[in-house]
Amino acid sequence: MRLSSSLVRPLALVLLVVSVAGCSWFKKGAKGDYALAPEARPLEVPPDLTLPSTSGAMQVPTAAQATSSSVAPAAGGFNVAGSRDEAFARVGDALAGVDGVTIASRAQLLGTYDVSYEGASFLVRVAAVEAGAYVSAVDPRGLPATSPAATKLLAALKAKLGG
Repeated sequence: MRLSSSLVRPLALVLLVVSVAGCSWFKKGAKGDYALAPEARPLEVPPDLTLPSTSGAMQVPTAAQATSSSVAPAAGGFNVAGSRDEAFARVGDALAGVDGVTIASRAQLLGTYDVSYEGASFLVRVAAVEAGAYVSAVDPRGLPATSPAATKLLAALKAKLGG
């Protein structure tokens, strides 16, 4: 059984129309924000990513708080009379007079001497406090130096400076 060409053409036309239009019959309409372009969609922030409280983040300390908290006495440190600059110069002279001390560098602006003593390297720090200047030893991590060499050097400095 052969189909005539007069029947094949309309049947092919109907199949073509159904195949092209059929997609829209089964398609569900996109609703809400997801129908928008990605750039136009609102930003979604997960609930656990809320901003922390920043109410006390930028409190500026008073002058008394800054002086006392920035130079907290470290274990083994001592006070010296006079200004920080005077004490820095006196500490430098005292360090030069201690046998076995090697001063690698000095930074007057920071108030520090980078020293080596009995195989240990640490900083000798001179900081301004209300009672004059405070001399302490600081290890490479920024913590108070508690090594036997640092303790011994601070004791020698204290004896030379009368702190």
